[in-house]
Amino acid sequence: MTTGYAGRTMRRKLRSPLPQRDGLDPVRVHLPTDGRWATVRDFLVERLPKLSPGRIDEMLAAGRFVTRDGPVTADEAFRPGGFVWFHRDVAPETPVPFELEVLHRDERILVVDKPHFLATTPRGGHITETALIRLRRQLDLPDLSPAHRLDRATAGVVLFVVDPALRGAYQTLFHDRRVDKTYEAIAPHDPGLTFPRTIRSRIVKHRGVLAAFEEPGEPNAETRVELLETRGGLARYRLHPRTGRTHQLRVHLNSLGLPIVGDDLYPEVRPTPDDDYTRPLRLLASSLSFPDPTTGQQRRFHSHRHLPWP
Repeated sequence: MTTGYAGRTMRRKLRSPLPQRDGLDPVRVHLPTDGRWATVRDFLVERLPKLSPGRIDEMLAAGRFVTRDGPVTADEAFRPGGFVWFHRDVAPETPVPFELEVLHRDERILVVDKPHFLATTPRGGHITETALIRLRRQLDLPDLSPAHRLDRATAGVVLFVVDPALRGAYQTLFHDRRVDKTYEAIAPHDPGLTFPRTIRSRIVKHRGVLAAFEEPGEPNAETRVELLETRGGLARYRLHPRTGRTHQLRVHLNSLGLPIVGDDLYPEVRPTPDDDYTRPLRLLASSLSFPDPTTGQQRRFHSHRHLPWP
């Protein structure tokens, strides 16, 4: 209980002085304690390379960079250890032409069935066209937050937390591996392989590199793979990940020589425009099961989606 209370206290202390804007939280930037910048402006120019110095000056003049003491001025001295908040410039995004389905909603959690091609949370060039921002706007839930995430390319069941005081409790379920996650995938069929089988390996993903890879060393990823049915040269598999490494299921099936149909990263990176919806990744988060941390009740949710066979 102490940890949860401390976490909630810290969140209250760090509450943004800026309100949400159209479902989007302001960006928070930490001012490092080993500061070597004369002014906050100098730091922002270095820390935010996607914003030109001229644009930063315009935003400073408009009072768009804010600390808890108020707007940052152009000549304000750098104060190590503080925080600066601002609302990012959001470029127009092409709408993802698929809808979210609400599977369950109560005062604590929201469970949805996410379509392919829709990111779970804002990241990179996908900001407004994400499940989180859509749901905040459509359901008027400004405090909604994800308990976990699915890749943009993966469809299926996602758990969100409605009550911000409970976010840590639900996220801890995933951290402590108390959530039973089941996926389905369409991939090639190799009659020379026997199933079920469990794959254990060490998966590494470097920041800024699209694809993850396996390397020698102590395993940090584990997946159980079951064969459900075959059709021609393809098969439908049930996947039970014991861990949650980035792209784990895609990497593990590819390691068997069974890359998932529609995968644009494995076995090799295949650039695909963001608005090309013709080849969805045939990977579906089909169910989530977990003991509810507030009631002790076992909860289980199933996707209503079905993977298309080519």
